[in-house]
Amino acid sequence: MPRHPERKWAGPYALAALLFLAYATVSVLRFRRLETLSWDLGIFEQAIRGYAHLSAPVADLKGPGTHILGDHFSPVTALLAPAYRLFPTPVTLLVAQAALFALSAIPVTRAASRLLGRGAGLAVGVAYGLSWGVQRAVDFDFHEIAFAVPLIAFALEALLARRWRAALLWAAPLVLVKEDLGLTCAAIALTVAWRARRTSPRTVRYAMAVGAFGVLATLLTLTVVIPAFNTTGGYDYWSKVGGGGNPLTTAVGTKLGTLVWVLLPTTGLLALRSPLLLVAVPTLAWRFLSSDDHYWGTDWHYSAVLMPVLLLALADAVDTARRSPRPWLRTYAHHAPACAAAAALALTTSLPLAALGDPAAYRKTHRVTEVEALLERIPDDATVEANVGPISRLTSRCRVFWIGDPRNPAPDFIALDISSGWVEDPEAYAADLHPSARYGLRGAAAGHVLLKRTDSGRTDTGRTESGTGPAR
Repeated sequence: MPRHPERKWAGPYALAALLFLAYATVSVLRFRRLETLSWDLGIFEQAIRGYAHLSAPVADLKGPGTHILGDHFSPVTALLAPAYRLFPTPVTLLVAQAALFALSAIPVTRAASRLLGRGAGLAVGVAYGLSWGVQRAVDFDFHEIAFAVPLIAFALEALLARRWRAALLWAAPLVLVKEDLGLTCAAIALTVAWRARRTSPRTVRYAMAVGAFGVLATLLTLTVVIPAFNTTGGYDYWSKVGGGGNPLTTAVGTKLGTLVWVLLPTTGLLALRSPLLLVAVPTLAWRFLSSDDHYWGTDWHYSAVLMPVLLLALADAVDTARRSPRPWLRTYAHHAPACAAAAALALTTSLPLAALGDPAAYRKTHRVTEVEALLERIPDDATVEANVGPISRLTSRCRVFWIGDPRNPAPDFIALDISSGWVEDPEAYAADLHPSARYGLRGAAAGHVLLKRTDSGRTDTGRTESGTGPAR
């Protein structure tokens, strides 16, 4: 049973409100400074824009007419469609993500407070809200895992409070967030079964059923659902599983380093004493078994789903360790929440939230203003080929393709960030991309160029210069 009776307390909600302001500010300021990190924000905006207009979630950045459910199975993002319909801008996605991450701090802080008391519980909440995994995700534009983080947090809060049914109900929707998270749902169900094995045989049966549901949902999604929406009839990411040699011997140093970051500064290794850590295993397993080195390290958003697991495993381990017969372990556990919060605060000086103290982060430079003015020359509903820099300024009003995809029709405009010097002659580059069309330079600003199609070929949405193209 919880060691401390539940009382009304504003601490978790106040912390979540502060974190929301911090997360949203960092995300929106990065967008405002034209510092988008990848094409993901544009991809998700295209898909959600489709949902918002009651049409298919097509993400042309993944290829003309690509149905996003044939790439990753994340129908949960449709929940953002009403907000996006009212505010059709990528900022809507960034603010929603900030709200979801901040929301997850409430169950983490509440659960830790019930087990450890308000002071230690708030320390765990601070350690969670400032954890490097969450901060990296906040800094990574937008991703569907923003929905998974609060679901996992609420499920584990219910589990620690022995509210078995609630824990299983919170875990089940994970299958709608991303295809791999059915295994995380199963891991939560197995943890419920383990915790309830001595007191509730019926709960064990229910939990095993939910676990089977999670595994089956993952199998069906990977082998039936995604291939049904994919033009190749398959799952594009199978090639990233074990394709780079023996996954047990590849990049061992990097993977061990990630494990150290996961367990040491976040939990002081105490999480190893809690069965809740089982919930982190599916995510770590697929990442380390992949041949894609982006998954192995601590960058990007991939560790965010681990953070509620780790911090609540810490709270669970501290609760049990405080009753240990070993004095050193009791002392260590007593100080662990404060140490975790202190470590998170110290690391924040080199993490994305540190930008909140930088006056330059709040200024919109003349460079950004020039680039925005250049991109405003592109009319609404035009077809545009672009790379990362311009994408997020165009997907809310144009049909945007990823530059260089051989499947692309010749677009009305080509907008490029060439500030790194990767293209020396934009017009010659456009001619190489689309030999049957002609493009002329229409403007340049701060390392960005805009080219317009000058021949008479039609490239209206849904058409190529030679006839009908991929349907949206």
